[in-house]
Amino acid sequence: MTEPRRERRTVTARELADRFGVSQRTVLRMVAEERAVYESRSRQRRDQIVELHRQGLKGYEIARELSVSTGLVSVRLKEARSAGVDLTRYAASGEGDVEADAGRRKVCG
Repeated sequence: MTEPRRERRTVTARELADRFGVSQRTVLRMVAEERAVYESRSRQRRDQIVELHRQGLKGYEIARELSVSTGLVSVRLKEARSAGVDLTRYAASGEGDVEADAGRRKVCG
């Protein structure tokens, strides 16, 4: 017997539970995304966040590009740093070294 194909929900579990007269837990159990699928999608999003950061986008620009919150972008970049991922930004052609430019910022204090 094949496992039913599960689509990502576009409404909340509470809304579905109210619509069908069942508990939220029933909805979650019946339509939950497979763990492997979720983890794969999460890894892809994390990789996209790191790549866009390396390209020089700011956190809010990455969030807008991927339709996620700025907090999620911040957390994923922090996790990447903790895991030892190289977050060095690429130097855009003709713009010089982005890392060197970052070192020249004026420090107030």
